[in-house]
Amino acid sequence: MLRTLGGCMIFTGCLGLGIWYRFQLEGRIKALRVLQNLLELMAGEVRYGRATLPECCGHAARYLKPPFEGAFLKIGGRMAENAGISFGEVFREEMGEVFRTLPLKEEDREAFFRFLSQAGFADGQMQLRAIEQSMEFLHGTQERLEKENEEKCRMAVGLGAMGGLLLILVFL
Repeated sequence: MLRTLGGCMIFTGCLGLGIWYRFQLEGRIKALRVLQNLLELMAGEVRYGRATLPECCGHAARYLKPPFEGAFLKIGGRMAENAGISFGEVFREEMGEVFRTLPLKEEDREAFFRFLSQAGFADGQMQLRAIEQSMEFLHGTQERLEKENEEKCRMAVGLGAMGGLLLILVFL
C-alpha cells in the first residue's frame, strides 16, 4: 500500500515538474504578446492622438493593468517634472522594474527598448516607424518561439511522466 502511494507521489511530482516547465515556456510567449500590445497602444497614441512619447505614457496608462499601469504613470509623471533626464533613460528605468517579474530574456527586453534609440526625433512618423520596427521584431521572435515550443511543451510533459515512471521502476 505504501509502495503504491509512494509511486503515485513520485509520478505526480515528476509529471507536475514537466507541466511547470511547459508553463514556463508558454509564459515567455504571453509576455511577448503583452509587450507587443504595449507598443501597439503607444503607436496608436502617436498616430491618432498626435502625442509625443512621454505624453503617450500618461495617456496609455488608463488602458493598462498593473504593473504596467503604475510604470506608465511614473514615466509620465517623471517626464512632466522635466528633471533633465531623457525619455529613454526614464522609460528603461521604470520598465526595468516591471520586467524583473516577467519571464523574458535579455534579447526580448532589448527588442522592446529598440524604439528608444530613435525616441529623440521630433517627427512623429519617425517615432512611429521605430515603434513598429520593435513590434515587428517582437512578433518575429514570438512566431519562432511558438513553432519551437509546440514540440518542447509536449516533450517536457512526456519526459516528466517518463522520468517519474523510471524513478518508480528504480525505487521499487
